[in-house]
Amino acid sequence: MTLFDGIYPFYPQQRKAAVFDISTIIVIVVFLTLACCFLLIIPGIRGRARLYWTVRVLLSLFVGVVIVVVQFTGDWETGWVQANTSYKSFSPAQVNADIGLHIGLAGVNITLRGNPVQQINETINYNEHFPWNFGADYDHSYSEGLEKGLPSPILYVAEKFTVQSPCAVHRQYRIAGHYASAMLWVAFCTWIISNILFSMPVLIYGGYMLLVTGAFMIFSLLSFSTVRNSPMCLIQIGTRTLHVAYGGSFWLMVAVGKNIRMPQITSLCPSGCTRVPVLPSQVGSAEPQPTFFDLREDKAEEYQEMPEVFINPHFVNEDLSPSQPSESN
Repeated sequence: MTLFDGIYPFYPQQRKAAVFDISTIIVIVVFLTLACCFLLIIPGIRGRARLYWTVRVLLSLFVGVVIVVVQFTGDWETGWVQANTSYKSFSPAQVNADIGLHIGLAGVNITLRGNPVQQINETINYNEHFPWNFGADYDHSYSEGLEKGLPSPILYVAEKFTVQSPCAVHRQYRIAGHYASAMLWVAFCTWIISNILFSMPVLIYGGYMLLVTGAFMIFSLLSFSTVRNSPMCLIQIGTRTLHVAYGGSFWLMVAVGKNIRMPQITSLCPSGCTRVPVLPSQVGSAEPQPTFFDLREDKAEEYQEMPEVFINPHFVNEDLSPSQPSESN
């Protein structure tokens, strides 16, 4: 190992994407494959049921992919700042760069992108991942970054989340992310059960399990929100301060979890004697439940009106003559 101007050189390394990584891509590809397989068989469904099946399956797959994919994204909390800062330790060289902080359930991503990218004869475009999920050692990853000679802004921001940092936010983020991830896996299991019940179809229990799915998604948000109970240290870069706010994954979970609600509408019972929870897209339409769940054809014979028939009046009223037929419904 040699020194360059008294500074350890930078070595190429495998970098993790700030928002989309290989795990996210795999999850999306799997769910897209399921969607494409369903679209291949959809021409075999007759009538209006084809449209209802398409809406049901695609909405369900969207909920499922959101539950899984947000566990691998790194934008539950994000923050950006543009500042003039030192690029290397013990060097007076200053660069103008965008510094980004992306916090996920399993770790933190720190990005450094120069404005322009080519400055001081180097390409300034870094993205480093420091995991804190159970089984990973955040301080060890930080030590490896020191050994690699990462740029000073990345090491400065990463140091705020170490175990020994005066900020003392490492344990709070680690525990909150762990429990939020666990609740999302439970939500994924209940999502699978709800789809099984809807396909049987057992609508009332499927609706209850969908309600449980939304509840656990909200619980995961509440779990992650507990990190705000710990005051965040100021991240001062040059003359600017980096502030973090809830990111895209958090608000996507809010939108999906909030809209999985169960309004009450009339069930299959023709007299309205039973009510079951259903999706919001079914509300407001005439007899939405049997149509949306493709049950109209199965129940048609049960609820159809009696046809007109002619009966022998001799068995109804013996006073009438058999030659005088009577028409009855």
